[in-house]
Amino acid sequence: MLRIKLLRLVMEGRAEIMVSGVKYEVKTGEMLPMPAGEPHALKAIEPFKMMLTMIKS
Repeated sequence: MLRIKLLRLVMEGRAEIMVSGVKYEVKTGEMLPMPAGEPHALKAIEPFKMMLTMIKS
């Protein structure tokens, strides 16, 4: 079975990321791994830039 994980890297600023009902605050230089297919939402605490990487395994 193909599994995909997502890795979000905040390159600048701060954001609130909710994954499966759990809130995380991430800032410049921090990463948040998460499984694909889970409910999620993003909210800018301040303007931010983010890079999303999909990892297949």
